[in-house]
Amino acid sequence: MNQRPIREGRYVLYWMQASQRARFNHALEYAVRGANLQDIPVVVLFVLTEKFPEANLRHYGFMLEGLEEVARNLEERDILFIARCGSPEKDVPDLSGDAAMVVTDRGYLRLQKAWRRRAEEKSPCRVVEVESDAVVPADAASEKEAWSAAVLRPKIRKLLPDYLVSLTETPVKRSAAGLDLRGSMRQPSVAGLLQSLTVDRTVSPVSSCQGGPCKNTGRMKGRTCTP
Repeated sequence: MNQRPIREGRYVLYWMQASQRARFNHALEYAVRGANLQDIPVVVLFVLTEKFPEANLRHYGFMLEGLEEVARNLEERDILFIARCGSPEKDVPDLSGDAAMVVTDRGYLRLQKAWRRRAEEKSPCRVVEVESDAVVPADAASEKEAWSAAVLRPKIRKLLPDYLVSLTETPVKRSAAGLDLRGSMRQPSVAGLLQSLTVDRTVSPVSSCQGGPCKNTGRMKGRTCTP
C-alpha cells in the first residue's frame, strides 16, 4: 500500500479486521514469514469500533465469540493477540510505531477501504494488504467493473489455477510472550465488552448460534460483516 521501507522493529504487526480467523489466513501467514526473516515476533491487532453501520448487539456478540477462539489459536502459536476499542485510523498507526512492517487483510466496503487508507497514511513503516477472503482478488480478475456475472466468471476461471494453491501454516520462529504493549486487552472478554459497548441493543444475542469455527468439521461458520 506504500513504498516505505521494511525497517528494524520490535515485531511485525498484523491488523486483523476482515479475515477474523487464525487458520487459513493468508495475511497472517504473510506476517509470520516476514517476522521470521527478521527474527522478531508477530502481534495481531483487532480494533473494535462501536459505530459500524447497521451493526447491533447480536452482531457484536457473535463476532466476539469468534475472536475468543482466534485469541486461543494464536496463543498456541506464540502469537500475541490484542484487542482495542477505538478506531483503526488511530490505533493501527499507534502500534505501527514499533513495528517493522504492518500487514492487513483486504476489505472491499467503502468504510473498510477508508480505514486502510488512513491507517496507511499515518503508519511510519511499510503497509502490505493481503487478500485472504476472495480466491481471486477482484482487481486481478478484472481491471474495470464487470457489468454482469457472465462477464466476470470466465475471467475468474482463467486465473483459478494460479490462485488455487494450498496455504501452508508457517511455524513461528520468535515467541511474542515477552512483549508488553500497554493499553491493550490481550484476551477479549465477550461479556465484559458487550456490557461496555454503546451499540444498538434492540436485537439481542442468541445462544443457539455461536461465533467461531464449527467444532465437528473445522469449517468456518458464516460471519456477518461486523466491525
